[in-house]
Amino acid sequence: MNNLRALIFDMDGVIVHSNPVHREAWVAYNRRFGLDTTEAMHQRMYGKRNDQIVLDFYGAHLTPAEVFEHGAAKEALYREMMRPLLPGAFVPGLAPFIERHKDLAIGLGTNAEPPNVKFILEESGLGHYFQAIVDGHQVKNAKPAPDIYLEVALRLYVDPAHCVVFEDSHSGVAAALAAGMRVVGVRTTYQTFEGVCLAIDDFNDPAIEQWLAQV
Repeated sequence: MNNLRALIFDMDGVIVHSNPVHREAWVAYNRRFGLDTTEAMHQRMYGKRNDQIVLDFYGAHLTPAEVFEHGAAKEALYREMMRPLLPGAFVPGLAPFIERHKDLAIGLGTNAEPPNVKFILEESGLGHYFQAIVDGHQVKNAKPAPDIYLEVALRLYVDPAHCVVFEDSHSGVAAALAAGMRVVGVRTTYQTFEGVCLAIDDFNDPAIEQWLAQV
């Protein structure tokens, strides 16, 4: 693994299989306002930052304060719905995989809201492995722009070309590729990806270790 210096993980769909719960939370939250949540809305949600989703669902006329209030309330509902599903919702094999590769720099790059990041890392017990954590509010442009992943690499002191990113969304894959990183797709949300080096079902998939041995 002479060319590999860092592993960078997305969170929703990579660390935790949370997208089904996000879907349910948006349905329940939108129902409070008489808004029916369509499948097209769900598909637009994946890999997006919360303010982008709120503006999409509720309209560009909202003030920044209203956008924040909608997003914070929905995420509080998500955490309430997610908590009883843990630890069973964590992506299989992740903890042993990170432990095996803890000699590498480990980073997290996510569009998720900071309270969700704190919640998932605390519940997973994996927080101490991550030497750099960047969310969508710490950069100018969220995914699919490369900003998040470039910032993670900068904080890890690793050239982007020496980073491997694990992603489950098309926008996340696009962000990592635009950052000049190699990408492994995790099939929790989508089954196919464009531009990835490898696609795995979870971190128990033997293909990931075989591929990393050749990087």
